[in-house]
Amino acid sequence: MLYEAMLMFGVLFFSGWLFSTLLQQRHALYLRGIMQDWLFLVIGAYFVWFWTHGGQTLAMKTWRMRLVTNTGQTVSAKRAIGRYLLAWLWVLPGLAAAWALGAKNWMLVFIPATNILLWAMTAFFDPQRQFLHDRIAGTRIVSVPELAGGLKKS
Repeated sequence: MLYEAMLMFGVLFFSGWLFSTLLQQRHALYLRGIMQDWLFLVIGAYFVWFWTHGGQTLAMKTWRMRLVTNTGQTVSAKRAIGRYLLAWLWVLPGLAAAWALGAKNWMLVFIPATNILLWAMTAFFDPQRQFLHDRIAGTRIVSVPELAGGLKKS
């Protein structure tokens, strides 16, 4: 996830710059909500594109993982969009709870972190050790074997 986040930083930096330049955004609060929506769509387009075209983001290629359906098929756009939206459940309920409770200081970290921990723990209750968003979306992450005759040590 950290490697994916590093790659996404570049994508979001460029997308934010493009948005700010084209709409002549003069400060961070001007068009803030629209920019957040734009970046949400950019992130979604990034993941949906890669998941539906080979099943691997750039980080997943590095770690030799691929997203497939439960039957091992290529992921459709509808399923990829569903998985993207469901993946937001890692953080959104915790952020919503922190906002609703008027959390301050460390509680702003503790509540969302607890949500992430609880979401991650759902994999322990799944017989195939899948996260809940994969189970609901009908997808799974599989390992991609190394190429035969791969890199040789010299």
